[in-house]
Formats: sequence, C-alpha cells, structure tokens
Amino acid sequence: MEAVMIPQIMERLQRLPTDKLVVVYDFISYLLDRETGQHHERFSEAFQTMLASESVLRRDWDRPEEDEAWADL
Repeated sequence: MEAVMIPQIMERLQRLPTDKLVVVYDFISYLLDRETGQHHERFSEAFQTMLASESVLRRDWDRPEEDEAWADL
C-alpha cells in the first residue's frame, strides 16, 4: 500500500460534501478508539446503526440484478 500523507487526505476531505464528513469523522474516531482502547458514544450509535442496517441492505444487494449491474466495475 502506498504511503498517504496528511496534505493528500486534507485535499480530498475538502472536496467531500458536508454530509459525508460525519462518516469520515466517525471512521477516524473508530480507528483512534481502537488504538487507544477508548469508546465514544456518538460513534458507537452510528456503528450500531450501520450493523443493524446491513442485514436489511443485504437483501437488496445480494440479487442477481445487482451483481450484473456492478459486474463491469
């Protein structure tokens, strides 16, 4: 994997829509929490929502039509 520097990350962050920044923040919080053993309530709620949504979304994702639509990517 290629090394990524903070300026490269910052440049991409500045191009993201505001609503996507919360996702990035939650992921960074998760990574930091995992490193330090800390736990943030806000991330925990977002993570739990993501896990709860997975089974519902899987019904839509795991269909032959979806596989065909994404086959060329």
